[in-house]
Amino acid sequence: MTRIAIIGGHGKVALELSRILSAEGMDVTSVIRNPDHREDVAATGAAPVVLDVEHSTTAEIAEALRNHDAVVWSAGAGGGGSPERTFAVDRDAAIRSMDAAAAAGARRYIMVSYLGAGPDHGVPEDDGFFAYAEAKAAADSYLRGTDLDWTILGPGALTDGPGNGLIEVNPAEGSGDGETARANVALVAAAVLGLPSTVRRTIEFRDGTLPLAAALEPVS
Repeated sequence: MTRIAIIGGHGKVALELSRILSAEGMDVTSVIRNPDHREDVAATGAAPVVLDVEHSTTAEIAEALRNHDAVVWSAGAGGGGSPERTFAVDRDAAIRSMDAAAAAGARRYIMVSYLGAGPDHGVPEDDGFFAYAEAKAAADSYLRGTDLDWTILGPGALTDGPGNGLIEVNPAEGSGDGETARANVALVAAAVLGLPSTVRRTIEFRDGTLPLAAALEPVS
């Protein structure tokens, strides 16, 4: 049985991903910061593990990831709050989790980023989103430089709309609002875990009209 660890296990995307993977017969561990969230996580079929990755060492995270086949990073400080905490979680803890995954032998690593992430994100320094954009750019860049079997997911603006499994990959800039249902993000994350063709690919997407299998095929 495949064992998958989700870091940031109480987020909406992570909870839905836990439900999907558990229903598929996967052995899911959800890493959470708040012990009060254990019941919510367990209800999805995942095993909750309490670990505050913001304040954990690489070795402590590696211990939590040991004997897992894959890691999904779905944690975040939420953006718009304290820049210091944003960098501590979305950049520093994320990078430690990559080193931890390598140390633990969990070679498959899925990063949930966002549409438009990168050093040329274009967010002005006086914007509340700037620290998050900078942190994600650094984390994504670090991941691309590792030997992990990584995939970076870049969904558009998240909504609570229905997850119908229909997406558009690499949408053209300015071609729409880029809205992406969290449930579709979870479906994409679950799909790429089982698709070797998505290794070492950055996949930006939004809600669209193509079924996942067709949308995630590599461009020839």
